[in-house]
Amino acid sequence: MKIHEYQAKAILAGYGVPVPRGEVVYTPEDAEAAARKFDNGVVVKAQIHAGGRGKGGGVKLAKDAQEAFAVAKKMLGMKLVTHQTGPEGRTVHRVLLEEALPIEREMYLGIVLDRARGKPVFMACAEGGVDIEEVAARRPESILKEPIEPGLGLAPFQARKLAFGMDIPAASVGAAVKAMIALAKAYEGVDASLAEINPFILTTDGRVFALDAKINLDDNALYRHKDLLELRDLNEEDPLEVDASRFGLNYIKLDGNVGCMVNGAGLAMATMDIIQYAGGRPANFLDVGGGASAEQIQNAFRILISDKNVKAVLINIFGGILRCDVLATGVVTAARELQISVPIVVRMEGTNVEEGRRILRESGLNFTVADGMKDAAEKVVRLAQ
Repeated sequence: MKIHEYQAKAILAGYGVPVPRGEVVYTPEDAEAAARKFDNGVVVKAQIHAGGRGKGGGVKLAKDAQEAFAVAKKMLGMKLVTHQTGPEGRTVHRVLLEEALPIEREMYLGIVLDRARGKPVFMACAEGGVDIEEVAARRPESILKEPIEPGLGLAPFQARKLAFGMDIPAASVGAAVKAMIALAKAYEGVDASLAEINPFILTTDGRVFALDAKINLDDNALYRHKDLLELRDLNEEDPLEVDASRFGLNYIKLDGNVGCMVNGAGLAMATMDIIQYAGGRPANFLDVGGGASAEQIQNAFRILISDKNVKAVLINIFGGILRCDVLATGVVTAARELQISVPIVVRMEGTNVEEGRRILRESGLNFTVADGMKDAAEKVVRLAQ
């Protein structure tokens, strides 16, 4: 689950990471009132779930309250387009006003799970800001890394090693070390899948701050953090993905025209691959899970064909826990209720497969039954065209 920058900063501040003073507002009038609380101007930052806001016009400096009003008025309600939003952009519903700080240097801190090591890894770089991806691609050796032992956290000697590696002045090393250790504690404390400070700044008077922050929360651990569920912003998520989550379905919208409904994440990935191999483009990732009910199948199908780009559907099911006859019943019911006109290709194997095929044959609907994944992919791509 993604959260906003101001929410991530509130979490980090709770663990001891220094963050700038700021306030979230929803109207230009509130922005003007908030800006009066700061003496040296404010930075107005659009709050959306995407990076690259600065280049897209979503981060502006305002020298006084009147200018903050004007900037917020222009920013609130705008469609902010960045390299992460896609051409459709995201609507700005709130902005964060923060105190303007005297920046000496911009650096980078981040934590992510290293699957090869089987543990989190703390990353740091002496260069930070908007082009950190380019820095990592051009000079990967500039990204310093320290593994984090589960249960122990980032050790002080590791944080000092990173601080010296980033050429942080000796007078500021202590503050930087505390911030790094606090970041590691926050990552573990909220069961994050990603925690990032970019930029992590050093001010002209030697202080350090998390000038920007990003935290992604592990959905599978949210049952332990009921309070964090309140941070979810449905306005920032695709409506079809939100709808799918209500029924316990794993759905991600893509930009192709072949709808996919599969049980099991691995089979779903293989299905998407073979569609592309056959010359098509998948319109979504949809995993209905191993124990889906007929009702879940119906809702999955409804969500899948709600995407106007879908020109044909491939249903690829290996019946284990999810029996083929249950799947077929759900699909037939959904197809009748929704009056589906797009062609549907079905490939199923496993438990009660013959009964499932009989249900499809006798439905009177236009299903194409495929013999194997390759045959299914070729047929659905041809029909989509």
